[in-house]
Amino acid sequence: MNELVERLATGRHPVEASLRPDRTARNLKECIDRGYVHVKFTDTRGGTELGVRLDRNDTDLGGADFESATGTVHLVGDLTLNYEKVRCIADIDLGTLKGEGALQPVEAAAEA
Repeated sequence: MNELVERLATGRHPVEASLRPDRTARNLKECIDRGYVHVKFTDTRGGTELGVRLDRNDTDLGGADFESATGTVHLVGDLTLNYEKVRCIADIDLGTLKGEGALQPVEAAAEA
């Protein structure tokens, strides 16, 4: 397993929603509505920003109020990092747009 993938798959790590041009809860909601968000793991050298295609069945927005920027979102989605398929799981606080996340390696057998 790739060293970065292994590191991010061990325990929970600080993350933040990587949003452009403005870091707002409303902008995050627009990304979620499109089904694609950028999550940055901030405790790697220079940070590791990942584009995550959301799994709408596993993503949970029930605790979120985007208009008042309160609550949290539970984001889940798949991507490939350094040629390895992984699932990104991140909990983001809408007030700070920061939270915790981790990667889970996706077994090739599970895809078949």
